[in-house]
This record gives sequence, C-alpha cells and structure tokens, in this order.
Amino acid sequence: MQTFDYDLFVVGGGSGGVRAARMAAQRGVRVALAEVSDMGGTCVNVGCIPKKLYSYAAHYAEAFEESHGFGWVGEAPTFDWKTLKTNRAREISRLNGIYVQLLDSAGVRIIKGRARLLDAHAIEVNSERFTAKNILVATGGTATVPAVEGREHVVTSDHMFDLEPFPKRLLVVGGGYIACEFASIFNGLGAQVTQIHRRDMLLTGFDNDVRGFIASEMSKTGVNLQLKTEVESITKTADGLVVKVKDQSASFTVDTVLYATGRIPNTSGLGLEAAGVAVDAAGAIQVDEHYRSSAPSIYAVGDVTARMQLTPVALGEAMVVVDQLFGPAAGRKPRSMSYDFIPTAVFTHPNIGTVGYSEADARKKFGGISVYRSDFKALKHTLSGSTERTLMKLLVEDATDRVVGLHMVGADAGEIVQGFAVAMKAGATKAIFDSTIGIHPTMAEEFVTMREPVKQPVKPL
Repeated sequence: MQTFDYDLFVVGGGSGGVRAARMAAQRGVRVALAEVSDMGGTCVNVGCIPKKLYSYAAHYAEAFEESHGFGWVGEAPTFDWKTLKTNRAREISRLNGIYVQLLDSAGVRIIKGRARLLDAHAIEVNSERFTAKNILVATGGTATVPAVEGREHVVTSDHMFDLEPFPKRLLVVGGGYIACEFASIFNGLGAQVTQIHRRDMLLTGFDNDVRGFIASEMSKTGVNLQLKTEVESITKTADGLVVKVKDQSASFTVDTVLYATGRIPNTSGLGLEAAGVAVDAAGAIQVDEHYRSSAPSIYAVGDVTARMQLTPVALGEAMVVVDQLFGPAAGRKPRSMSYDFIPTAVFTHPNIGTVGYSEADARKKFGGISVYRSDFKALKHTLSGSTERTLMKLLVEDATDRVVGLHMVGADAGEIVQGFAVAMKAGATKAIFDSTIGIHPTMAEEFVTMREPVKQPVKPL
C-alpha cells in the first residue's frame, strides 16, 4: 500500500483552505497547508474585512453632517488617511495571527511558500517535495486588468488600502461589487470619484430595480457615474493620469485609476496540467458535485472554481469536502451544499442586501409571480437633511405563495437581509410574512407590512 506524508495537503490559506485544513486535522488526520502570503486570503487581507472597515470610516463624514439636524453643532473632525491605514493594518495583522493560531492548535503544519503540483499526489514547495493522499486547491481568485493602452498606470483593488497619497481624484472602472463599493467608499472619504462602466446599468445579475436605484443613490452622494462608457487609453502627465474614453472627445484627469473589471481564478503556475486537473477557458478548476476535479485525488473549493465568489460559500464547500473525505464531526450528519437562496450584500452607500431571485429570473423560473415594492425615506432622514431613500422589494411565487426574492437598498441592508434569508431558506410564504409582527419603528418591518402587489403593466396584444 502506498504511503503518503499527509492525508490532506491544502494549497491556499484563504477562508476555504484554512477551514478545510483545521476541520480535517480535528478529525485526527495528518494535514499540511501551503500559503505564499499572509494567512486569511483575499477576504481578510485585501477584501471583505478591510473593505468593510473602510466603509465604516466613509460613513462618518455623512454622519457628522446629518447630526446637525439632531441638535449637534460645530465643525466635523478632519479625516486622517494615515491613521485609518495604520489601524486597519494592525487589525488585519491580528486576524492573520488568529488564523495561524487556529491551524497550529489543530495540528496543521503550515508551510510558507508557493506550492506547485507535480502529479496527482505530489506537491513541491520551496524545492521540497511532499506527498498526500488527497489535495485540496483553494487558491482563490486574482484581479485582472484588460489590455488597455496605459494599463501599467492603473491599480487593482489589492492596492486600494495603502495608496499614498490619498487620491483626491479617483477614477473607478467597472460596475460590479468591488467597483461600486470602492466608488462609494472613496467618495465618502472625500475623494472626487468618477465611475465608468461599459454597460447601461451597474451590478449585472442583480434585480433591475436594485440596479437602477443604487445608481441614483450613488449619484446623489456625489459619484460621477458614466454608463455605456469605455476607456480608450491612460496617459501619465505632470498633472496626473489622463484617461480618454472611446467614441467621445471627453477625458478625465485623475490621481488614481482603479480597474475593478473582474477577477479570474488564481490557477496560473499551480502545475494543474501535470496533475491531470482540467480547467475551463477562464482557468477555473472544473469540479463535480463533490468538488472533485478530473484527478480523483484532487479537490477544489471557493473562487478558484468560479462557481459563486463569496467567502461563506467557500467555507461551506470546504466543510462538504472534509465530511466527505474524513467523515462528519461526532454526532453530526455529513454536510451538503445548496446554492439556492444564498444571501449577499454590497457595501455601497447605501448598502444593498439581497437573497433569492431577481424579478427577471423569477419570472423565467416560476412563471406567475407577484411583486411587492416600497420606496421611502427612512425615519432617520426626516431630521438628518439627507435625501437618501430606501428600497425594499419582495417577489412571491403565485402558485405556492412562497417568497422567492427579497431585495433591499438602504442602511444596514446586509444585517436585515441575513435574518430574512433564514426564513426564505425554510420556505416562508407571503402569508407567514404577513402574519409576522414587525418591530416598530424600524426599516425592517416594511418587509412584513407590504400588502398590495405592484400592478404589472398589461402587455399589448
């Protein structure tokens, strides 16, 4: 019988990789994990966590302004970019340490360096060869910049947290999560922000009402939104970066250009071909329903498979793999992963929270649906002086009365939608929503008090 150095070798120390390594080690098997950078992956180091911290920072400017309506007088404090960066770096370093401690305490061997697969059971790190019965690839994704003239002058989201100096003029290229969040954040921190997107609406894949509403709200806060616009070239000058756009005589002069036009699976240089692991045209590892690749001993989870690029999804997938390979924890059933009704949030200003189907997708899947929609000024803003509005929307399948889509644009949308996601996962109907007593006065109660569906326009014969 062939012997191996490890029962599981994990490539990648992001959320999915750390979770799989730690939980597998707790099952009593031999586990190693290789990571070339700081522990925690994109989410901890240059993604979800620092981005949310900067979003909090950006909200203080509007909070100080709004406080005058509630009786607070005097000038707002000034913003110090260096202090924010220093405090963020300290917190991220603390989290890096926690990840290392969790792995150490579980008995996982951490190997610092870039891993490369040699075959279906062998890995090389720093010229040292290791063997494993099973290998899990969890290397995540990486930012990509298209071949635009002057691309050497742009930055990606990985660089936004430590820019020096603070960009007084920022151009954001893209219309997805990352682009919209950074446009909102740096606008809130005091930058003059222009956002360019080649499509006619932001946030492809979201409900169209949400997409139109957030564009309007972001514009009101000061983001100069330029839709159906593409970059032609970027030139460095003494005054800054001059960005020319296609089919227009207009140009923008800015201090920083952020390209947030997408991320690709981080599979380059991993040795996947040598190990017999198939990837698609975009470089994503192809896996079956059990996250097994074309090489039976090699698994992959998270963004490297490009299924659904969300940290909690990677965590869930990692647990399925561990239970499958080494059995569930004592007294527990093996985990399974469902991609239905996965909630998500976009930390724009205001926030977006959503779970379930968009209206367009719900109509395709269920046929008859009823739409409930509410657009209002939150109680807070009756005194704050802000023109911000809140959008809430429910989609109900007519045949079953089940709520199949729930969408919100407004303060703390992610916090609110998380709770409703549990109800929707359990199959809650509109009748159950209607019978639920709301918490008054809150924005969240609007979801359980919408009674009249939106009258849909009659299609001409």
